[in-house]
Amino acid sequence: MKIRKATQNDADAIRSVHLAAFPEGERDLISDVAVAMLFEEASPPVLSLVAEVDDTIIGHVTFSPVTSRDTMEHLGYILAPLAVSPDHQKRGIASQLIKNGVERLSELGSGVLLVYGDPDFYSKFGFCVDCGECYTPPYQLEYAFGWQAIALGDFDFPSSAINISCVSSLSNPALW
Repeated sequence: MKIRKATQNDADAIRSVHLAAFPEGERDLISDVAVAMLFEEASPPVLSLVAEVDDTIIGHVTFSPVTSRDTMEHLGYILAPLAVSPDHQKRGIASQLIKNGVERLSELGSGVLLVYGDPDFYSKFGFCVDCGECYTPPYQLEYAFGWQAIALGDFDFPSSAINISCVSSLSNPALW
């Protein structure tokens, strides 16, 4: 398996991975977000990675920048969305995509990495629910226990909560 940066030319394959990986009620919304992230113009830029086997994309993850809603200061990134084709799940591919992204972002000195997902899964990478409480998401969360964070490199979490803003592709209350 090979992990590489995604390009806009990967849009159809990335859409297919997300459509296959998510259930009926979520798949269209999530696949649209995954593709939109390929075209998102942000500073710092969005990092989108794909996992390939025999030149076929089987997994995808995106890391997009987050800023303070009050100061517009860059704080770090958020991991979303993440998907692996059903035929390739339970093989550590999602874990490899996450680890590869964390390494790349750590090299950039990115600060914090946020995620909204299953704490049992994401805690394996060092994500922490208590650390996530330092950042107020842009919308009300349906499952507040899934909001988590991890420090990338030498980084101190703030002593009081910071309201965050996301890229436009994630600025949809239905995602939260």
